[in-house]
Amino acid sequence: MNPSPLVALVGNPNAGKSALFNALTGARQKVGNYPGVTVERKSGRLALPDGRPVELVDLPGTYSLDPVSPDEAVTRDVVMGKQGRERLPAALVIVVDASNLDNHLRFALQLIALGLPVVLALNMYDMAERDGLKIDAEALSRELGVPVVATVAVRKRGIEELKAVLGTLVGNGATTIRSSQHVPTDIAALQRRARSISLAATVEEHGARRWMHRVDSIALHPIFGPLLLAALMFLMFQAVFSWAQAPMDMIDAGKTALGAAVEKALPEGFLRTLIVSGVIEGVGSVVVFLPQILILFFFILLLEATGYMVRAAFLMDRLMAGVGLSGRAFIPLLSSFACAIPGIMATRTIDDPKDRLTTILIAPLMTCSARLPVYAVIIGAFIPARDVGLGIGLQGLVLFGLYIVGILTAMLAAFVLRRTVAKGAHSGFLMELPKYQWPSVRDIAIGLWTRATIFLKRAGTIILSVSLALCVLLNLPKAPAGENQLEYSIGGRIASVIDVIVKPIGFNHEMSVAIIPAMAAREVAVSALAQVYAIQGEGEDADRALGDRLHGKWPLPTALAFLMWFAYAPQCMSTIAVMRRETNGWKWPLFALGYLFALAWLAAGATFWTATALGL
Repeated sequence: MNPSPLVALVGNPNAGKSALFNALTGARQKVGNYPGVTVERKSGRLALPDGRPVELVDLPGTYSLDPVSPDEAVTRDVVMGKQGRERLPAALVIVVDASNLDNHLRFALQLIALGLPVVLALNMYDMAERDGLKIDAEALSRELGVPVVATVAVRKRGIEELKAVLGTLVGNGATTIRSSQHVPTDIAALQRRARSISLAATVEEHGARRWMHRVDSIALHPIFGPLLLAALMFLMFQAVFSWAQAPMDMIDAGKTALGAAVEKALPEGFLRTLIVSGVIEGVGSVVVFLPQILILFFFILLLEATGYMVRAAFLMDRLMAGVGLSGRAFIPLLSSFACAIPGIMATRTIDDPKDRLTTILIAPLMTCSARLPVYAVIIGAFIPARDVGLGIGLQGLVLFGLYIVGILTAMLAAFVLRRTVAKGAHSGFLMELPKYQWPSVRDIAIGLWTRATIFLKRAGTIILSVSLALCVLLNLPKAPAGENQLEYSIGGRIASVIDVIVKPIGFNHEMSVAIIPAMAAREVAVSALAQVYAIQGEGEDADRALGDRLHGKWPLPTALAFLMWFAYAPQCMSTIAVMRRETNGWKWPLFALGYLFALAWLAAGATFWTATALGL
């Protein structure tokens, strides 16, 4: 007895495919695994209008016939007759979300090109109409060249019509497939064709959907889109300096007043030095930059809440494909602007192991928020606070440049890694664009509160501990009269060992002291510099006084070299520990330490030597 014809239910994730499967099969379902893989096989019995039985299989949701995961590979293999003992389907039911037709038609076009009997289920049609979108199913059918049935699976609308169409498509079950060479794979071409078909089939579109498409015509434009993204980033970094100055001055004034009060209350001695220099000066010199960090995260949260951030990932996908990565790497790398630790952990969503490894290795090159205090001190001390035209501040421009340097270097590193130690085939990437929406003030406020809490906890634990330890190392043993306390201290002697390595790239002894504790937390570099100049009686304030003292003490080439060192030097030890956990060993964390230190030394050296040669 011949088995029942096989009909495959296939489509993008979130198209309502499972609901349609349940509506068609009812309780006549069974679940197992495909041979040789752990991917679930869900099938059920379906009776056609003429009584013929059909086996309906619900395939894993996927975006393309170019698989990047075991689930997607199973879908590809089933519809192309390559999945072990699985029969070639007698027909395909392609399920698309009527309210997201542009994106879902990309995959549908690939499936139609296979040449199998096909019916397209225009699902969630009621949701599309609720959003102000009306689609002509007959016009869509003419454009695609296949039958189209409007369905609402959760209400079992269109089910009988769909069964009737299947009755005409399913013959004796003998089907063939065209050569896979005829299946289109160019995503850009598929997107243009899908958009053209969607427009031709759309009878009415109003309200928010029309507004969204108009905005996307600019936001996703191949020329204007990247320009808009660059402009938004530029505005963000300008705001970091211009908006933050007043609250930073208030925090700095409070820190100064608290330090003066403690100095008056306690007698001169090591305890007073420990509290004033180690706690108030050390921690306060970092906390003063909280407004800048919150402004940076305000913009990031705003862009995420409006739905723009996913569009930024879409724009970046082409650039990332050029270096061997997919758009899946964008979100982990974006997370690394906050901190590399959640960024590295977010790589778990990347299926391709080489793609994931590369993303882990370049995540520390993203300019995390811990670098911001260091950048702010050096830029504030050596870059004039003046406009360069059109209201553009030079300091914000330099900060923007440092972020761009980190991004471009990460892309270059990915290009090299994907062709050497992480060599592998490039995996494609498709995504669904969310609707634009007004951000929730409450959600953004909660996000900023969470970020502030994390920063202050870090200041009260890691930064405080390292600042206290550094204070002890810089003040013990006490130098005899006439001796330099910094040179005589334990910390100064340890830094002398580092001097040998960093003096060729323009670093001074104070810098050597600062970069050692910065391995625990980057912000501690600011605390270390504040303490170094405090024990020498050459800097009572953190922000302004420290900046003024640096400006007089360091030549410009040295300051620029220090910036470039922190643009590339390895992240804190917590990041290295997370790398070890995510890669199951020390091989790749040690590799990352080595190549990042080499990059930092070369970049700082090249900057110092070039600036010196130019007479800056």
